[in-house]
Amino acid sequence: MSTTDSGRSLEPFSIHVEQDILDDLRLRLKSARLTSDPENEDEVYGLSTDYLKPLVRYWADGFDWRAVEAKLNAYNQHRLDVDGTPVHFVHERGVGPAPVPLLLMHGWPWTYYHWHKVIGPLTDPAAHGGDPADAFDVIVPSLPGFGFSTPLANPRENFASMADRFHTLMTDILGYEKYGVGAGDYGALVGARLGHKYADSLYGIHLGNEMPPGMFQGDRFWDTSGGQPTPNVSEEARLRALRTTDTYISHVVAHLFDGQTLTHGLNDSPVGLLAWIVRRWKKWSDRNGDFATDWPVDDILTFATIYWVTESIGSSIRAYKNAHLYPAQPVHDKTPYVQAPAGFTLLLGDNRPGVDTAEERIAAFKAGGGQFYADIRAVSVHDKGGHFGPYENPDAWVEDLRNTYRALR
Repeated sequence: MSTTDSGRSLEPFSIHVEQDILDDLRLRLKSARLTSDPENEDEVYGLSTDYLKPLVRYWADGFDWRAVEAKLNAYNQHRLDVDGTPVHFVHERGVGPAPVPLLLMHGWPWTYYHWHKVIGPLTDPAAHGGDPADAFDVIVPSLPGFGFSTPLANPRENFASMADRFHTLMTDILGYEKYGVGAGDYGALVGARLGHKYADSLYGIHLGNEMPPGMFQGDRFWDTSGGQPTPNVSEEARLRALRTTDTYISHVVAHLFDGQTLTHGLNDSPVGLLAWIVRRWKKWSDRNGDFATDWPVDDILTFATIYWVTESIGSSIRAYKNAHLYPAQPVHDKTPYVQAPAGFTLLLGDNRPGVDTAEERIAAFKAGGGQFYADIRAVSVHDKGGHFGPYENPDAWVEDLRNTYRALR
């Protein structure tokens, strides 16, 4: 039992997957019918059978979920109802004179556990060579509809409703008068919404993507630029970017136009689920890195198993279409849209058309989504890491979060 700053007692939550679910998973994996896949060594047709087959075999016969559970349960966790929706979160207290509460939010196909490398350095900086004055109380939720924040009570959940739930969690339930935000990918949309609607309750926000607030909305809701112009780049650069970002196209189109059809297959087949999300991890991770080294197999299967055992693949996918069907309405007419102080961690391994240098990345930021943030405090560009920033380059994220909030405490 733990007590919040509001004096409320919270029951601890432990992850325990029933054995019959794990047995069923193993049976499905061992009886999987893997497809013939000629001339696909370079994965020009999509994730190759040659890559997938050993991963499936290890998931069936070598991966130890119970050992993973013990590791996950080493964190202080809770799962409670927030306005009718279950919300699971890690809550680790900071070790320092005045820890700032910090809400860290993941994206898709992330899990809350993609943040695990930064939790220790952020909560106890002195134990990791830092200054205890930089300590945070770290709160890492599973987004509603993702992982252990299931099953959804509200089928219309999107980034705007998530922002409302997390604000309630941080203020009414955990009792923090003011808090900070760190987020990437879809979580950055939640963070931007918090920075618009609840700016007075925030120290600030720190994001890994300059998400336009109109993302997935309007007449061109499939356009991931949020209606922003594409930077002027050469045709060669545009073609190169298309070759490396083609998975974004299939991803957005499938999720926005045919998400439930896709879900029927992914929710029934662990091999199908694994192929769909691993393809995105491989394509969106550091384009200059080595995926096999940077993404250990046990981590890959930990993330995938969380999606499988919670049956959250469908509800997580719906967050995209719900952003279009139930668009977030502005709560004030101040411009730019996001009023909270904002910092950014941008990684050059994340594929963007015509962006290869720090100078080009800053220019793209200023010409694009950066225009929606009223009070930009810091923009840092790092060579290492791709789309999954705090997992791929945790040191950069720790450093940048400390720097952003050091001036905002």
